[in-house]
Amino acid sequence: MKAIILAAGRGSRMGELTSKLPKCMTVLFNKRLIEWQFLSLNHKAISEIGIVTGYLKNKFNYKKRYFVNNNWENTNMVSSLLTAIDWLRNDTCIISYSDIIYEKKIIDQLVKSKGDIVITYDPKWLSLWESRFEDPLIDAENFIIKNGLLKNIGGKSKKLSSIQGQYMGLIKFSKVGWNKIENFLNKLNKNEIDKIDMTQLFKKLLKQGFIVNCIAIDGRWLEVDTKSDLINYQSNYDKTFISDLV
Repeated sequence: MKAIILAAGRGSRMGELTSKLPKCMTVLFNKRLIEWQFLSLNHKAISEIGIVTGYLKNKFNYKKRYFVNNNWENTNMVSSLLTAIDWLRNDTCIISYSDIIYEKKIIDQLVKSKGDIVITYDPKWLSLWESRFEDPLIDAENFIIKNGLLKNIGGKSKKLSSIQGQYMGLIKFSKVGWNKIENFLNKLNKNEIDKIDMTQLFKKLLKQGFIVNCIAIDGRWLEVDTKSDLINYQSNYDKTFISDLV
């Protein structure tokens, strides 16, 4: 099993904080986001960690395997993921967005999960979103599951009842699962692929009858999307949270 961190984008909503460094190098709790991820992904089942870079790719100097999306400005996450296609074809892979931090036991849940396409979600998402937004529905997206399987994802909702959790940006693809996804992507043209983010990919897969397994996390996590997120977390999260990360 291998892990792939998607870190090609700039993260423009972070403003000047990403003018000279990639978003994943933002410092939270005295450590860069991507370095928190290295700690969480240091799992006995994961043999190697790879990073998909793009924006300011020369700023990365970790001893990891690198994949590069040179067209990061004009493409989305699926195009970034495709740069690591050799890994996806040959190994079960954990995929992680680069702007999240999470407890190591969440990775353990994902590693042990069954299914060829698996995503994690937070069923207790609302308290986190309420700390980040005056109105949680401004940013929260639809997320519906049934019997542990994804039924709907993405798009804004006008009511909390259509949001059973929030997708975190952590995924597991088996070789079999990726093979099926690659066969589907081969039916799309390059322009279509360039525009697709991961949530849109899952929506398309559901329409094609794909099975996407969902794991309710048992642990804490944070998403860093804006400067206000950083201020919020630094002010309101204690040392217990930090210790749980490692």
